[in-house]
Amino acid sequence: MDIKAVEESYARWAPVYDKTFGAVTRSGRRRAARYINTRQGRVLEVGVGTGLSLRHYAPHLQVTGIDFSHDMLKKAQKKVQELGLSQVKELRQMDARCLDFPDNSFDTVAAMHVLSVVPDPEQVMREITRVLKPGGEVVITNHFKSGKGVRASLEKLSAPLANVIGWHSDFALESVLQEDRLKIERQESIPPFGMMTFLVLGKQQTM
Repeated sequence: MDIKAVEESYARWAPVYDKTFGAVTRSGRRRAARYINTRQGRVLEVGVGTGLSLRHYAPHLQVTGIDFSHDMLKKAQKKVQELGLSQVKELRQMDARCLDFPDNSFDTVAAMHVLSVVPDPEQVMREITRVLKPGGEVVITNHFKSGKGVRASLEKLSAPLANVIGWHSDFALESVLQEDRLKIERQESIPPFGMMTFLVLGKQQTM
């Protein structure tokens, strides 16, 4: 999926995102936020979208959200203002493949249902790893392709429509596990119907 297709897709979806994809991914966002709320410090949410998760972050965190879509960010900013979300310190338009933050900037990085829509998920994971502090954690919720059965067949059939629907139905877990500095700390199936995965990756301390 190319970046222009992503931008056009989310410009189309922005007006109805909260009631469509937002509803499907609600459980994963809340699960991720509950986990992140047990942590401290600075949080970066990559692909913050319309800001559906922002209200769920605890007040003791300092949250920065980025997204490539101006249309999505405008809706996120409106939520921050209307709900008085003081934990949200900054919302910025940014390409996740080239994060404009120094190395080791964040204690936690969240990527909720975004890695299967970006053009180069491997590069995004490299950037996430770079800006994450040693000892920090990446919290991911996403759909990953099934290895067998009817669901695998449906994912394969819908894969060519990625640029239209805005996400890759055949996205492989291995795409986010290529950074040697990140190790799986937690992995769970989550609703709806166990189709989504909650994943926590820890960044190893440097020697």
